[in-house]
Amino acid sequence: MIAALRQRAALNALIRSFFATRDVLEVETPILSAAGNTEPNIDSFHTRFSGHVDAGTPQRWLRTSPEFPLKRLLAAGVGDCYELGRVFRNGEAGGRHNPEFTMLEWYRVGWDHHRLIGETAELVRAALQLVQREATLEVIDYRGLYQRHIGLDPFEASLEQLQAPLAEIRIDAEGLTRDDWLDLLMTHCIQPHFRDDTMTVVHDWPATQAALARIRPGTPALAERFELYLGNVELANGYHELNDAAEQRARFERDHAIRTARGDVLPPLDEPLLAALPALPDCAGVAVGVDRLLMAMNRTGRIADVLAFDFARA
Repeated sequence: MIAALRQRAALNALIRSFFATRDVLEVETPILSAAGNTEPNIDSFHTRFSGHVDAGTPQRWLRTSPEFPLKRLLAAGVGDCYELGRVFRNGEAGGRHNPEFTMLEWYRVGWDHHRLIGETAELVRAALQLVQREATLEVIDYRGLYQRHIGLDPFEASLEQLQAPLAEIRIDAEGLTRDDWLDLLMTHCIQPHFRDDTMTVVHDWPATQAALARIRPGTPALAERFELYLGNVELANGYHELNDAAEQRARFERDHAIRTARGDVLPPLDEPLLAALPALPDCAGVAVGVDRLLMAMNRTGRIADVLAFDFARA
Protein backbone atom coordinates (compact mmCIF):
# COMPACT_ATOMS: atom_id res chain seq x y z
CA MET A 1 0.00 0.00 0.00
CA ILE A 2 2.79 2.46 0.87
CA ALA A 3 4.43 1.88 -2.53
CA ALA A 4 1.08 2.58 -4.22
CA LEU A 5 0.72 5.84 -2.30
CA ARG A 6 4.20 6.96 -3.33
CA GLN A 7 3.51 6.12 -6.95
CA ARG A 8 0.23 8.08 -6.88
CA ALA A 9 2.04 11.08 -5.40
CA ALA A 10 4.67 10.85 -8.14
CA LEU A 11 1.95 10.70 -10.81
CA ASN A 12 0.13 13.70 -9.34
CA ALA A 13 3.40 15.66 -9.34
CA LEU A 14 4.06 14.64 -12.95
CA ILE A 15 0.56 15.77 -14.01
CA ARG A 16 0.99 19.19 -12.41
CA SER A 17 4.44 19.62 -13.96
CA PHE A 18 3.13 18.50 -17.36
CA PHE A 19 0.50 21.23 -17.40
CA ALA A 20 2.64 23.90 -15.76
CA THR A 21 5.14 23.67 -18.62
CA ARG A 22 2.24 24.08 -21.08
CA ASP A 23 0.74 27.07 -19.22
CA VAL A 24 -2.51 25.24 -18.46
CA LEU A 25 -4.06 26.62 -15.26
CA GLU A 26 -5.00 24.32 -12.37
CA VAL A 27 -8.42 25.19 -10.92
CA GLU A 28 -10.78 23.81 -8.29
CA THR A 29 -14.55 23.62 -8.75
CA PRO A 30 -17.40 22.55 -6.42
CA ILE A 31 -17.83 18.90 -5.47
CA LEU A 32 -21.45 19.54 -4.38
CA SER A 33 -23.77 21.07 -6.97
CA ALA A 34 -27.41 22.11 -7.22
CA ALA A 35 -27.56 20.22 -10.57
CA GLY A 36 -26.76 16.61 -11.34
CA ASN A 37 -25.58 14.45 -14.20
CA THR A 38 -28.55 13.41 -16.32
CA GLU A 39 -26.67 10.65 -18.24
CA PRO A 40 -28.94 7.58 -17.94
CA ASN A 41 -26.13 5.11 -17.23
CA ILE A 42 -24.50 7.18 -14.48
CA ASP A 43 -26.05 7.26 -11.01
CA SER A 44 -25.22 10.21 -8.77
CA PHE A 45 -24.98 10.43 -4.99
CA HIS A 46 -27.04 13.22 -3.43
CA THR A 47 -27.49 14.79 -0.03
CA ARG A 48 -29.31 17.70 1.63
CA PHE A 49 -27.94 20.89 3.13
CA SER A 50 -29.47 21.52 6.59
CA GLY A 51 -28.55 25.19 6.98
CA HIS A 52 -30.44 28.41 6.25
CA VAL A 53 -32.60 28.42 3.11
CA ASP A 54 -30.91 31.62 1.91
CA ALA A 55 -27.74 29.59 1.29
CA GLY A 56 -29.23 28.07 -1.86
CA THR A 57 -30.96 24.91 -3.04
CA PRO A 58 -30.78 22.37 -0.19
CA GLN A 59 -30.72 19.29 -2.45
CA ARG A 60 -27.11 18.80 -3.60
CA TRP A 61 -25.46 16.32 -5.95
CA LEU A 62 -21.92 15.00 -5.67
CA ARG A 63 -20.20 15.57 -8.97
CA THR A 64 -19.59 12.65 -11.33
CA SER A 65 -17.11 14.86 -13.22
CA PRO A 66 -15.97 18.50 -13.00
CA GLU A 67 -17.05 19.08 -16.62
CA PHE A 68 -19.97 21.47 -16.10
CA PRO A 69 -18.25 24.01 -13.82
CA LEU A 70 -15.05 23.85 -15.88
CA LYS A 71 -17.06 24.83 -18.96
CA ARG A 72 -18.59 27.73 -17.04
CA LEU A 73 -15.05 28.92 -16.27
CA LEU A 74 -14.07 28.56 -19.93
CA ALA A 75 -17.10 30.63 -20.92
CA ALA A 76 -15.99 33.28 -18.42
CA GLY A 77 -12.61 33.51 -20.15
CA VAL A 78 -10.29 31.47 -17.91
CA GLY A 79 -8.50 29.92 -20.90
CA ASP A 80 -6.75 26.54 -20.92
CA CYS A 81 -7.40 24.84 -17.58
CA TYR A 82 -7.46 21.52 -15.75
CA GLU A 83 -8.69 19.98 -12.53
CA LEU A 84 -7.31 16.97 -10.66
CA GLY A 85 -9.76 15.81 -8.03
CA ARG A 86 -12.23 13.35 -6.60
CA VAL A 87 -15.51 12.44 -8.28
CA PHE A 88 -18.32 10.11 -7.23
CA ARG A 89 -20.57 7.58 -8.97
CA ASN A 90 -23.16 5.55 -7.12
CA GLY A 91 -23.54 1.84 -7.76
CA GLU A 92 -20.09 1.39 -9.32
CA ALA A 93 -18.01 -0.85 -7.05
CA GLY A 94 -15.98 -3.92 -7.97
CA GLY A 95 -12.69 -5.03 -9.41
CA ARG A 96 -12.21 -2.02 -11.69
CA HIS A 97 -14.61 0.45 -10.07
CA ASN A 98 -14.74 2.43 -6.85
CA PRO A 99 -17.65 4.80 -6.06
CA GLU A 100 -15.10 7.51 -5.13
CA PHE A 101 -12.22 7.97 -7.57
CA THR A 102 -9.80 10.50 -9.02
CA MET A 103 -10.36 12.22 -12.35
CA LEU A 104 -8.10 14.50 -14.36
CA GLU A 105 -9.98 16.72 -16.79
CA TRP A 106 -8.56 19.45 -18.99
CA TYR A 107 -9.59 21.80 -21.80
CA ARG A 108 -7.70 23.40 -24.66
CA VAL A 109 -9.14 26.52 -26.27
CA GLY A 110 -8.98 26.59 -30.07
CA TRP A 111 -8.23 22.85 -30.33
CA ASP A 112 -10.29 20.05 -31.81
CA HIS A 113 -10.41 16.46 -30.56
CA HIS A 114 -7.79 15.26 -33.05
CA ARG A 115 -5.19 17.69 -31.71
CA LEU A 116 -6.06 16.75 -28.15
CA ILE A 117 -5.43 13.06 -28.91
CA GLY A 118 -1.74 13.85 -29.28
CA GLU A 119 -1.45 15.63 -25.94
CA THR A 120 -3.40 12.91 -24.14
CA ALA A 121 -1.02 10.29 -25.54
CA GLU A 122 1.97 12.42 -24.43
CA LEU A 123 0.67 12.48 -20.86
CA VAL A 124 0.14 8.70 -20.79
CA ARG A 125 3.64 8.15 -22.21
CA ALA A 126 5.09 10.37 -19.48
CA ALA A 127 3.18 8.39 -16.83
CA LEU A 128 4.49 5.09 -18.22
CA GLN A 129 8.05 6.34 -17.86
CA LEU A 130 7.50 6.30 -14.09
CA VAL A 131 7.38 2.50 -14.32
CA GLN A 132 9.97 2.16 -17.12
CA ARG A 133 7.40 1.26 -19.77
CA GLU A 134 6.70 2.46 -23.28
CA ALA A 135 3.69 2.18 -25.58
CA THR A 136 3.10 2.81 -29.24
CA LEU A 137 0.12 4.84 -30.43
CA GLU A 138 -2.53 3.60 -32.86
CA VAL A 139 -5.33 5.94 -33.94
CA ILE A 140 -8.32 4.39 -35.73
CA ASP A 141 -11.87 5.47 -36.48
CA TYR A 142 -14.84 3.67 -34.92
CA ARG A 143 -16.03 2.17 -38.20
CA GLY A 144 -12.57 0.85 -39.09
CA LEU A 145 -12.16 -0.69 -35.63
CA TYR A 146 -15.35 -2.76 -35.90
CA GLN A 147 -14.58 -3.78 -39.47
CA ARG A 148 -11.10 -4.96 -38.44
CA HIS A 149 -12.07 -6.97 -35.38
CA ILE A 150 -15.52 -8.39 -36.20
CA GLY A 151 -15.93 -7.78 -39.92
CA LEU A 152 -19.02 -5.61 -39.52
CA ASP A 153 -19.82 -2.00 -40.37
CA PRO A 154 -21.26 -0.65 -37.09
CA PHE A 155 -23.33 1.93 -38.96
CA GLU A 156 -24.77 -0.35 -41.65
CA ALA A 157 -25.08 -3.80 -39.99
CA SER A 158 -28.52 -5.00 -38.94
CA LEU A 159 -29.31 -5.56 -35.27
CA GLU A 160 -29.23 -9.32 -35.87
CA GLN A 161 -25.74 -9.05 -37.38
CA LEU A 162 -24.55 -7.08 -34.35
CA GLN A 163 -25.99 -9.69 -31.98
CA ALA A 164 -24.49 -12.71 -33.78
CA PRO A 165 -20.87 -12.44 -32.45
CA LEU A 166 -22.31 -12.36 -28.90
CA ALA A 167 -24.46 -15.48 -29.31
CA GLU A 168 -22.34 -17.61 -26.96
CA ILE A 169 -22.49 -15.03 -24.15
CA ARG A 170 -25.45 -15.08 -21.78
CA ILE A 171 -27.05 -11.66 -22.21
CA ASP A 172 -30.47 -10.47 -21.07
CA ALA A 173 -31.53 -8.70 -24.26
CA GLU A 174 -34.66 -7.08 -22.81
CA GLY A 175 -34.57 -3.32 -23.29
CA LEU A 176 -31.17 -3.26 -25.02
CA THR A 177 -30.79 -0.65 -27.76
CA ARG A 178 -28.54 -0.72 -30.82
CA ASP A 179 -25.97 1.36 -28.92
CA ASP A 180 -26.05 -1.16 -26.07
CA TRP A 181 -25.19 -3.98 -28.50
CA LEU A 182 -22.39 -1.90 -29.98
CA ASP A 183 -21.03 -1.35 -26.46
CA LEU A 184 -21.20 -5.07 -25.73
CA LEU A 185 -19.27 -5.81 -28.93
CA MET A 186 -16.63 -3.32 -27.81
CA THR A 187 -16.22 -4.76 -24.32
CA HIS A 188 -16.53 -8.46 -25.19
CA CYS A 189 -15.20 -8.84 -28.74
CA ILE A 190 -12.86 -5.90 -29.41
CA GLN A 191 -11.26 -4.52 -26.24
CA PRO A 192 -9.85 -7.89 -25.10
CA HIS A 193 -7.68 -7.95 -28.24
CA PHE A 194 -6.02 -4.57 -27.66
CA ARG A 195 -2.27 -5.01 -27.23
CA ASP A 196 -0.74 -4.45 -23.80
CA ASP A 197 2.04 -2.22 -25.21
CA THR A 198 -0.27 -0.07 -27.35
CA MET A 199 -2.37 3.01 -26.76
CA THR A 200 -5.42 2.56 -28.97
CA VAL A 201 -7.38 5.72 -29.75
CA VAL A 202 -10.84 5.34 -31.28
CA HIS A 203 -12.43 8.43 -32.83
CA ASP A 204 -15.54 9.42 -34.83
CA TRP A 205 -18.18 7.64 -32.76
CA PRO A 206 -21.87 7.25 -33.67
CA ALA A 207 -23.83 10.48 -33.27
CA THR A 208 -26.14 8.62 -30.85
CA GLN A 209 -23.14 8.33 -28.49
CA ALA A 210 -22.14 11.99 -28.62
CA ALA A 211 -22.72 12.86 -24.92
CA LEU A 212 -21.40 16.46 -24.80
CA ALA A 213 -19.47 16.33 -28.09
CA ARG A 214 -20.22 18.12 -31.33
CA ILE A 215 -21.84 16.15 -34.14
CA ARG A 216 -20.30 16.37 -37.60
CA PRO A 217 -23.04 16.23 -40.27
CA GLY A 218 -22.76 13.62 -42.98
CA THR A 219 -23.77 10.06 -43.78
CA PRO A 220 -23.51 8.81 -41.16
CA ALA A 221 -23.39 11.77 -38.78
CA LEU A 222 -20.45 11.34 -36.40
CA ALA A 223 -19.68 12.47 -32.85
CA GLU A 224 -16.39 14.38 -32.65
CA ARG A 225 -15.27 12.23 -29.76
CA PHE A 226 -12.40 9.89 -28.91
CA GLU A 227 -11.57 7.25 -26.34
CA LEU A 228 -8.03 6.17 -25.44
CA TYR A 229 -7.19 2.69 -24.18
CA LEU A 230 -3.89 1.42 -22.79
CA GLY A 231 -3.98 -2.28 -23.43
CA ASN A 232 -7.61 -3.23 -22.79
CA VAL A 233 -8.14 -0.56 -20.10
CA GLU A 234 -10.16 2.51 -21.10
CA LEU A 235 -8.35 5.57 -19.74
CA ALA A 236 -9.71 8.68 -21.43
CA ASN A 237 -12.81 10.12 -23.09
CA GLY A 238 -12.43 13.34 -25.08
CA TYR A 239 -14.67 15.66 -27.08
CA HIS A 240 -14.64 18.56 -29.48
CA GLU A 241 -16.99 20.35 -27.13
CA LEU A 242 -20.58 21.25 -27.95
CA ASN A 243 -21.41 24.93 -27.40
CA ASP A 244 -24.99 24.90 -28.70
CA ALA A 245 -27.22 25.47 -25.67
CA ALA A 246 -30.44 24.43 -27.43
CA GLU A 247 -28.92 21.16 -28.60
CA GLN A 248 -27.46 20.49 -25.15
CA ARG A 249 -30.83 21.14 -23.48
CA ALA A 250 -32.46 18.72 -25.94
CA ARG A 251 -29.88 16.05 -25.03
CA PHE A 252 -30.50 16.59 -21.31
CA GLU A 253 -34.24 16.29 -21.89
CA ARG A 254 -33.75 13.05 -23.84
CA ASP A 255 -31.78 11.75 -20.86
CA HIS A 256 -34.68 12.67 -18.58
CA ALA A 257 -37.13 10.86 -20.86
CA ILE A 258 -35.05 7.68 -20.62
CA ARG A 259 -34.77 8.05 -16.84
CA THR A 260 -38.51 8.62 -16.54
CA ALA A 261 -39.25 5.47 -18.54
CA ARG A 262 -36.99 3.50 -16.21
CA GLY A 263 -38.41 5.04 -13.06
CA ASP A 264 -35.02 6.53 -12.17
CA VAL A 265 -34.26 9.70 -10.20
CA LEU A 266 -34.26 12.89 -12.32
CA PRO A 267 -31.28 15.12 -11.44
CA PRO A 268 -32.00 18.81 -12.10
CA LEU A 269 -30.66 20.26 -15.35
CA ASP A 270 -27.60 22.46 -14.97
CA GLU A 271 -29.16 25.79 -15.93
CA PRO A 272 -25.98 27.83 -15.23
CA LEU A 273 -24.11 25.60 -17.71
CA LEU A 274 -26.83 26.03 -20.34
CA ALA A 275 -26.74 29.79 -19.83
CA ALA A 276 -22.95 29.82 -20.25
CA LEU A 277 -22.70 27.58 -23.32
CA PRO A 278 -23.22 30.33 -25.95
CA ALA A 279 -20.05 31.98 -24.61
CA LEU A 280 -18.04 28.74 -24.54
CA PRO A 281 -15.06 29.17 -26.89
CA ASP A 282 -14.24 26.58 -29.53
CA CYS A 283 -12.36 24.00 -27.47
CA ALA A 284 -11.63 20.34 -26.85
CA GLY A 285 -11.64 18.58 -23.50
CA VAL A 286 -10.74 15.18 -22.12
CA ALA A 287 -11.21 13.28 -18.86
CA VAL A 288 -8.66 10.70 -17.68
CA GLY A 289 -9.35 8.20 -14.90
CA VAL A 290 -6.24 8.51 -12.73
CA ASP A 291 -6.91 5.27 -10.84
CA ARG A 292 -7.38 3.47 -14.15
CA LEU A 293 -4.09 4.94 -15.37
CA LEU A 294 -2.31 3.65 -12.27
CA MET A 295 -3.91 0.23 -12.80
CA ALA A 296 -2.74 0.14 -16.42
CA MET A 297 0.76 1.30 -15.46
CA ASN A 298 0.99 -1.63 -13.03
CA ARG A 299 -0.85 -4.18 -15.18
CA THR A 300 -3.40 -4.89 -12.45
CA GLY A 301 -7.14 -5.43 -12.85
CA ARG A 302 -7.86 -4.53 -9.21
CA ILE A 303 -8.50 -0.89 -8.40
CA ALA A 304 -7.90 -1.75 -4.74
CA ASP A 305 -4.22 -2.22 -5.61
CA VAL A 306 -3.78 1.50 -6.33
CA LEU A 307 -5.92 2.94 -3.48
CA ALA A 308 -5.08 3.58 0.15
CA PHE A 309 -8.51 2.15 1.06
CA ASP A 310 -11.09 0.86 -1.39
CA PHE A 311 -14.84 1.26 -0.80
CA ALA A 312 -15.15 -1.93 1.25
CA ARG A 313 -12.48 -0.69 3.69
CA ALA A 314 -13.24 3.03 3.65
